[in-house]
This record gives sequence, structure tokens and C-alpha cells, in this order.
Amino acid sequence: MDPVVEVTDLVVDRGRRRVLHDISCTVGSGSVTGLLGPSGSGKSTLMRAVVGVQTVRSGQVRVFGQPAGAPQLRRTVGYLTQAPSVYADLTVRENARYFAALYGLPAADADRAVADVGLAAAAGQLVADLSGGQRSRASLACALVGRPELVVLDEPTVGQDPVLRAELWARFHALAAAGTTLLVSSHVMDEAGRCDRLLLIRDGRLVADDTPAAVRAAAGTDDLDEAFLRLIRDRQPTGPSRGADR
Repeated sequence: MDPVVEVTDLVVDRGRRRVLHDISCTVGSGSVTGLLGPSGSGKSTLMRAVVGVQTVRSGQVRVFGQPAGAPQLRRTVGYLTQAPSVYADLTVRENARYFAALYGLPAADADRAVADVGLAAAAGQLVADLSGGQRSRASLACALVGRPELVVLDEPTVGQDPVLRAELWARFHALAAAGTTLLVSSHVMDEAGRCDRLLLIRDGRLVADDTPAAVRAAAGTDDLDEAFLRLIRDRQPTGPSRGADR
């Protein structure tokens, strides 16, 4: 599987605090890679580095062979932040059509993206009137409407009910089957089993980079929650940790 994202010896500092410690990993083409770890482990910082909006101290991040954030990648990478990135005074449909227009795409593509995230019935509602989970899905529709080759999703299922979570994961795998590469973060370990590959992170350090099956085997348990805890115990870094940012 060809790498879409290549992270090499990445170090990120915030002031005097080290947030990411020499992270090296890859994200394979046409896969759903899960970036999992507790809140505050450095997941969002790593994702910002992949998108190219994070200042780094050292190391390298390349996306499709280009430096992260290169102008050539702007139409290639879709990014969903934790905070909704849509206009509150527009409807869901108007938001999606606006972003579609930026890519020169027809309104039908925007409407399809809205339907794909389960918001067809709320398409005419103002974003300001939506629940938090609905706003997140409206942002997801806007991130997907441009048909990016790499989609970076920062905790996209937070606030969604179990049925919608299952539907979103089915959509993610459908995108991957069609050739899109997805990097999806979560702090909920029961989502780890839905991924093709896992990047497990804690305190800004990579604990594991492997398939769910291999992580289970390495930890000697079928429970991914317990596997994560065992890997943390087995791979505690020497010396004190100063913690990590989100």
C-alpha cells in the first residue's frame, strides 16, 4: 500500500512544553487509519501537522510526496476540525453549495454530500438551529464535497448517537473502497476496531502503528481497550513526561 502521508521524526513544542516527541508513521493509500488516544495526547496537533497548519520544531511531514500544506495540496486534502467550520447564518444546503461552488462543482454534488452525512431532512435548516452533532455533520459534508483524495477528520463522531456513528463509519469505508484515504481521530477505543490500521498515541508519543489484529496479538488480548493499556505499561518512556497538548 503506497504511503499518502509520511511523518518522519516529528517534534512539536508549545512554548516550553514538548507536545509531540519524534513521531514517525505513515498513512497508506485507500485506507481508514485511526489515530486514537486519550484527550490531550497530541492527536489534533499531529493532524494539524499533516494538514500543514502546525508550526513544527523539527522533522518532516509529506503528503502525496509534497511538504504538508503545499499549495498543490489545497484541492487534494479535506480537513474537519473539532470545532464546526460552517456559517451559522446559512442553511446546511447553502453551506454545502457554497463550498461546492469554490471547487466549481454543481449544486447536485453539494446535496449529495449533505445526504451522505444523514442531513437531507435538515438541509433547509439554519446551522445556528442545529444540535452540536448535526453541526459536526454539516461541517463533514463541506469537507467531503470537494472530493478530496485525503480526508483528515478530527473526532468526527463525537456527539453522534450509535446509529449515526455506524452510518458515518460505513460512509468512511465506502470512501476508502473508492480510493479515498482517511485519517480519523477518536478518543473512544471501541472505534479502533473499525479502522484498517491504528496509530495509538499517548503523551505525544506513538505507542503502536499496526493493524487492529496485530495490536491485539502484540498485547495478548482481544480487547483493544485493554491492549492499549498493556502497550502503555510495556512502553513507558524513560524519564519524566511533560505531557502533551490536544
